[in-house]
Amino acid sequence: MIQLTALNQNIEPIIITATLDTALCIGAGGASDTLADKSVIRNAAGNLIIPASQLKGRLRHECEKLARGLKYPVCSSPKGETMCPQRVGIEGDFEREDYEHINIISRSRQYHCIICQIFGNPSLPSRVIFEDLICEEEPENLPKVLRPGVTINRRRKIAEENKLYFLETSPMNLKLTFTGQCYLTPDFPDVGKIFLLTAFKHIQALGGSKSSGLGWLTWQINNLTTDKLIWEKLKKGVEKNVSN
Repeated sequence: MIQLTALNQNIEPIIITATLDTALCIGAGGASDTLADKSVIRNAAGNLIIPASQLKGRLRHECEKLARGLKYPVCSSPKGETMCPQRVGIEGDFEREDYEHINIISRSRQYHCIICQIFGNPSLPSRVIFEDLICEEEPENLPKVLRPGVTINRRRKIAEENKLYFLETSPMNLKLTFTGQCYLTPDFPDVGKIFLLTAFKHIQALGGSKSSGLGWLTWQINNLTTDKLIWEKLKKGVEKNVSN
């Protein structure tokens, strides 16, 4: 396995640990070796995982909400034409000093919102890189669990006929832990650390069927710290947003 920290000593690793409070259901269509209509995702070794793509997507969504709440101008993902630097149909004061970026290929001046500076867009690489979070428990110790469900007709408020389905989940009440890392590049914005830490606190559940009690978890984030200078920088940015 390639270690990013070995390729670039300036990349800052962050250790992420998720502990399940309930069963987890993150997956796609049913596999050939199960009766489930939606099976959980595993890696090649059979370990349960929380995919990096899902974690990054949820974090971006939460950071977008935080940024808008702090009056930061934010583009609209995931369509490329509505993201920075195009922002078709998106209004706001994006041409500001803390959004300025020089394209290293065209040498042209562009402006990218605080969210794109963290997570990237079609023309700007992400400045935070995530790994899959892998369950530490050995696969042979985790039996497959099927959870039945039925499709509900929201208009008639009754169960649909012939709509029984099965979800595969992780076992209940085992406090399973999932561990992985993310990496901050040297040009990662300082205030982005505050956004990431706060976004993790806002994510209380992952995966499917959250409203029925699946996917609830708690986080432990190591090596991601902030200081007074970063908070002062965020405060100045918020004051500028309000004054505009």
